[in-house]
Amino acid sequence: MHRHGYQGRKFHRKTDQRQALIKGLADSLVKYGSIETSLYKAKEIRPYVEKLITRAKKQDLQSRRIVISRLQTLESAHKLMDQIVPQLQSRTSGYLRIKKTKNRIGDNAQMARISFVDEINLIDDIVEQVSTVKDVKPQPTVKSTPKVVKSQKDKA
Repeated sequence: MHRHGYQGRKFHRKTDQRQALIKGLADSLVKYGSIETSLYKAKEIRPYVEKLITRAKKQDLQSRRIVISRLQTLESAHKLMDQIVPQLQSRTSGYLRIKKTKNRIGDNAQMARISFVDEINLIDDIVEQVSTVKDVKPQPTVKSTPKVVKSQKDKA
């Protein structure tokens, strides 16, 4: 059987599972700013997310609806449209960077970190969000045992 004209990797998954995998990875990338995954998964989601960013740069209602449909959560779609895309307006393409990291211990697969090229500003936003969450201190739930008070008669 010939291989001409086939595009994309199958990842030993059926079509709907593969599309859900790519959608989930893209959602995590937008939400966290960078993710570490296998090299081939990173290479597969790169054009998917770059096309989403190019679409989101139009900043109209139809583009927003398409971005919402191509990402898993509404929160990450709004983050892409409102926070990430304005920082990438100066670029025409090449929004993502793939950097090889270590090999995975279990199966020796090549791992890679995929992140936005202009990640300095994005990471500052994430650090601010995490620091505001850490400022709220939860109330301790340690139960104290009642103190037994001995009277002077018990001591004697």
